[in-house]
Formats: sequence, structure tokens, C-alpha cells
Amino acid sequence: MDHQYDNNQEGQSPVRKTPGGKKRFNWWWVYFFLLALLLVPSLVNTYSSGREITWQQFETDVISRKAVDKIVVVNNEKAEVYIKKEFAADPYFRDVMKPSIGGGIKKGPHYFFNIGSVESFERKLEEAQKDITLTGRIPVSYIKRTNWFWSIMSWVLPFAVLLILWNFILRRSGTMGGSGAGGTSIFNFGKSTATLVEKEKSNVTFDDVAGLEEAEMEVREVVEFLKNPESFTRLGAKIPKGVILVGPPGTGKTLLAKAVAGEAQVPFFSISGSEFVEMFVGVGASRVRDLFKRAKEKAPSIIFIDEIDAIGRSRGKGAFLSGANDERESTLNQLLTEMDGFGTNSGVIVLAATNRADMLDPALLRPGRFDRHIYLELPNLKERGEIFKVHLRPLLMDETIDVHFLAAQTPGFSGADIANICNEAALIAARRKREKVGKQDFLDAIDRIVAGIEKKSKIISPEEKKIIAYHEAGHAVVSWLLKHVDPLIKVSIIPRGKSLGAAWYLPEEKQLRSETAFTEHLCATLGGRASEEVIFGEVSSGALDDLEKVTKEAYMMVAYYGFNKKIGNISFYDSTGQRDIGIQKPYSEETGKLIDEEVRKLVDAAYQRSKTILLENREALIKVAELLLQKEVIFQEDIEHILGIRPDGKPVSEVKQAITPADIQALSAKLLN
Repeated sequence: MDHQYDNNQEGQSPVRKTPGGKKRFNWWWVYFFLLALLLVPSLVNTYSSGREITWQQFETDVISRKAVDKIVVVNNEKAEVYIKKEFAADPYFRDVMKPSIGGGIKKGPHYFFNIGSVESFERKLEEAQKDITLTGRIPVSYIKRTNWFWSIMSWVLPFAVLLILWNFILRRSGTMGGSGAGGTSIFNFGKSTATLVEKEKSNVTFDDVAGLEEAEMEVREVVEFLKNPESFTRLGAKIPKGVILVGPPGTGKTLLAKAVAGEAQVPFFSISGSEFVEMFVGVGASRVRDLFKRAKEKAPSIIFIDEIDAIGRSRGKGAFLSGANDERESTLNQLLTEMDGFGTNSGVIVLAATNRADMLDPALLRPGRFDRHIYLELPNLKERGEIFKVHLRPLLMDETIDVHFLAAQTPGFSGADIANICNEAALIAARRKREKVGKQDFLDAIDRIVAGIEKKSKIISPEEKKIIAYHEAGHAVVSWLLKHVDPLIKVSIIPRGKSLGAAWYLPEEKQLRSETAFTEHLCATLGGRASEEVIFGEVSSGALDDLEKVTKEAYMMVAYYGFNKKIGNISFYDSTGQRDIGIQKPYSEETGKLIDEEVRKLVDAAYQRSKTILLENREALIKVAELLLQKEVIFQEDIEHILGIRPDGKPVSEVKQAITPADIQALSAKLLN
């Protein structure tokens, strides 16, 4: 709860303050009032009904003393007994007739008991008074008494319970604005739920942002504009209305926004795109209006909308298929109006982050709304080194850690992946009871994140293990003998995650790939299945992941990159994402058949080439597989010892020299056995 309560000398005030400074009614006072209404009548009834006794006590102790003044039967259920005033000094009746605070004697009733039924009560009373004359008999009266309080409460209480229950459910479900300015009032669910971040509450600065120099420079300029607008406005420059951060997951979009919150000495409103849309119609547009209203009141200020694609998707796109109503579109329309409508938003900058910019509405991305588009890409070698330095600060490391080596081992990793590697390495070192984190801990952490944890206890039969070994050896041999395949680091037949074996490659950081590189990569991927056919004469189901990758890559070559002569220089790729949910394909049925045929030819050619390479180097394949069965994990040096140095576009002549005839005879005999 971020509400601040006013306290005075008399106790808690029934009014509370919200972060905006406005006073809101405290619902706890309603609860206390209703509780008092329920308890007070019970307390009054307890102290005014006298003392409860049984009929036997009444007959032996009260009637026998002839102290009864009268009896009043209420609603034919309860008998109230009144004692004569002259018995006030009697020690037996002193407690029930003791003087009240104002003095005198209590009027009564002094005793009461349940009668059961009127006939039974009258019969018992008659028998108890057999020896008493008619003039001395106890007068009995019968009355009907109605409890007006409970009559009213029977109507009021159900509505009060429903009101309390409704308020409680809305507060718990968060539809009342949560901890934002909307508070918890039943009438405030249309208020914005954005969190206001002050400078002193954020401990993330630009010093914590690494590997994003260009993006950091553009965002830092926005912060400088807010701090010193004169240096820009004197030249006629205007403050950007919006900045959108676009990039793959984990590249640091939200981190960059947190750094802006820590650096900017202005109010920073943070909200997620999904918080605008609720189950009530019109809530999203209302919250957008309230958010910008609060931001204008505190201008200059910054609004950060994380995952803006939740409300910023193209209008009308997929509405027929999804069956969605126009609530999200009305929220987007209100956002468009607030960012660049007839109203003025001077001093309010909108930061937004998304990893699906292709899904956003074009009207949202145009200049005047989001003037700057900052694209964050996966970090390169130098940037990964800077990110490693940031996340290695809190770790206790030994002298074997080389930041450049770690950066080289993690191509294609995002900033979030690197942070996870550092944390996982520390956990592995702690698990091994080490004093400091070492190089091997980081290598194991990389393997753990890429392929999963080792499952050495997984039961694999010797026949399956041999198939896995030759499958991975096929990948290793084919990839080693082809020039344009990424360098091989190691091969393992230890199960990790869902895989039974794996070959690790170190991808080169290239922006462009040739047709030859694509084709050779297909050959290397199919090398495992080709090896099974060459050695065992049949294939297994272990190549499922390989076939999936090959199929996708082959279709990309034919349909996207224009690498097929029959299809020609045509690409059916849509970078805008407009056809992601389309029903029709962007090509005809005949073209689709031609694409399928060419993909099949391309994959078959790559598979035959892999088989040819393995048949020509069968002895090397056997030796690599046997070494795998022996050591379970082999490295680049082991493969180089068998196959020689990787070729430079020419066949490897050293392969035959690396394997002696005696080795071939021994390995063949072992294989046959």
C-alpha cells in the first residue's frame, strides 16, 4: 500500500492521502461503524434483561420468599420476573437489584427464564401457588415485543454485506487501480495504474548499461533535454515527443528505461501495456487520459510504456479471426490522440519498448508520435565483453577468468543471457564448494544454458549409445571437412536436456552468408543421419531436430533469399508482418508445388553430399565415434589429431596420413564385434 494516512491527536483520520495528494475516504471506518451497529444492541440486551435462572431456582428461591412483584411473558417464549422493591435489602436479591450509577433500585426485569409453552408454564405456576390466597397470587401479563433494530437490519445488512464484499473483491483483484493513483475506491477503476518513480528510488544508471552505446547516446540526449532545455531550444530544436525501443528479448530495452528513470531528475511514470485493458468497457481509454493528465501536472516528465504491442497492434488486424471487440482499438485511439492531438503535451516524453514492432499500428510509429526509433540488436564481441564486465562486478573470481575469452564463447547471446551465465557460474562454483568462480565454472554454465543440465544417470543401452556416437561423429566429420561451416568446439554424447548428444560450434559473427555457406550448413546438419545410414545401413528417429532445422533453412533459401534458379530472384518474405495471420499464401498453388519440389531436391542433394564425404572418410568416422564412446566428450584438438587441420577450400590430404592401416583393422574388428 502506498497510501499515506493523516494522523492527529485524537487518532486516525477517516481521510487518507493518495500519492497525488488528494484525500480519499477510508473504507475501514465504514467497517467499524457496521460492526458497532451489530454489537451495541447485543450489549444493551445483555445488561438490561436481568439474570437467567431455571424454573426450579425460580420456584424454590424466589416464589418461596414471596418476593415476586409480577411476571411478564414476552412473545410466549420468555418470562421476565420483577422483584418487589422492599426486597432490595435482602442479601439474596441484592446483586440483581443493586443501585445503578444514578442511584435507586433497578426497575427490572431482575430474572428471566424460558417457559417452553404457555400451558406448561401456567400449570407449573398454578401448582407452585396452591397454598397462596387469591389476593397473594402473582400477576401474569402477556405481551408481544418487536425488535425494531433487527427489523431494520434485516433489510440493511444484506446490502451492506454486498457492498463490502464487492469492494473487497475489487481491491484484491487489482481492478481498482492497485497501488497507483486510482486507489481502491469502487469509483476509481478508470484511473491510471502507472507507478511514479522518483530519482532517489531508482538505483540503475547509465553506468549499469553496457554494450548499447548508440542507443544510450540517443536516450541520454532526451534526459539532457529535460535537464537543460535551453541548450537545445536556443537553436530552435524541439523536444522529441516519443522514443520507441525495438529489439529482440533480453537486449536491454527495459534496463535502458530504468537507467533513464535513475538519471532523469523528473517524474517517471512506468506502466505495462496490458494494464490499460481490463474487463470493463472504456477503462483503457480512461486510464490513458488519466495517465497523461497526471504527467502534464508534473511536467516535465517521462512516461514509459513497456510491451506497448499489447495495445498498439494494427487496428482491424485479425479482429475477424480472434473475435475481439474494439476495446483495445479504442484504447489505442485514445493513446494516438493524447500523443499528437489537439491537446498540448509540452514537457511530456513517451518512452516505449517492444520486441514486435512489425505488429504496431503505422499511425503510432509515424513522426510526431514516436519521433525516434532506437533498434537494439544482439551484442557483438566487443559489446559482450562490456556486458560481462558489468555482471562480473559482484562475483569473486580467480585469475583464470578472461573476459575476452568469455565474450568469444557466447556469440548470439543477449545481455539477459550473459547475466544468466554469470549467475549460473556463481551457483556452480558454490555447489562445488569453491572459494572463487573459475573459468571452468563459466564454461559449464554456458553448456548448461545452451543445452541443459547433464543427465549422466539417464539409462541408455549400449546399442543406442553406439548409434548416438556415430550420429554425432557424422556431424563432426562433415562439418570439419567443409570450409564454410562454423568451427567445431567439442562433441558430446552425454545427454543434456532433451538431447542425447550434441556438437558445439562457435558461429562466426557475419552479417552476410553466401549460398555455399547455406548449402554446406545443410550438409553438416544432415551428417548425423547420413552417418547412421553409412555405418548401420538404416536410420533412427534421433535426427528429428536436424530435419526440422534443415527443412526451415531450405525453405528460407528457396522462398526468401532467392537462391533457387527456377524460382528466380523472388522473395516471399514479409518484413512488416502483415501476412503473419493471413489465410492466403503470397504465391499460387503451382508456385507452392514448385517451392516444395525445389526444397526437396536441395535437401536430397545435401544429404547425398554428406554421405559421399562420409563414405570417402569412413575410417576417420569410425575413429571419431570410437573415441567418443571411450571419452564421451572430445574437443577440437582430438578431432584435429584424427582429421588434420581444417581445409582451406581443398580436400584434406592429412586425413589418410592420420589413420594407419593398423588402426583401421583394429577399429573395424571392434565394430564388427
